[in-house]
Amino acid sequence: MEALSTAVAAASVLSAGFIAYRELSEVASSRHMEVAYRLFEELNSPQNIDARRWIFQNLNGNPEDEIKTMTQEGRSAIKQVLNSLDHVAFLTQAGWIPDDVIMPWMHPMIAKSWKKLKPFVLHERTRRHAPYYYQNIDQLAIRCVNWRSKHIPNTEVTWIEDAL
Repeated sequence: MEALSTAVAAASVLSAGFIAYRELSEVASSRHMEVAYRLFEELNSPQNIDARRWIFQNLNGNPEDEIKTMTQEGRSAIKQVLNSLDHVAFLTQAGWIPDDVIMPWMHPMIAKSWKKLKPFVLHERTRRHAPYYYQNIDQLAIRCVNWRSKHIPNTEVTWIEDAL
């Protein structure tokens, strides 16, 4: 009787542990889906799509010259995308959501945006004497590049005219 009682207690503990593990897995999965949804909404908002399109079509990588003649529309587009990328960097901090969940659909937007914006951010950091200016985007871009090189080797950013 004592052995049977011990076996039942052990089975109960193991069952409870398994149920707790499953519940924690479901909570983590639910949290990842919520973060992924917020990222998708952020990056695919009409304002961010329009701002990225302006950046892709108008920035040529020479911040000293381009800033002098930039329109308010251009300044707003740059600020919109930088703020969006900073928000994405915050939501994807190490450990909050696995890169393999978000990078397959997110990497093109980040890589292309950062390729155009990086010279401007570096210029502003120097000009403002603010090495922390949009610093979190650096780590996000590095993670994006590393993911791309691991999963899509020899990939280059391609610029096309009249993209959808």
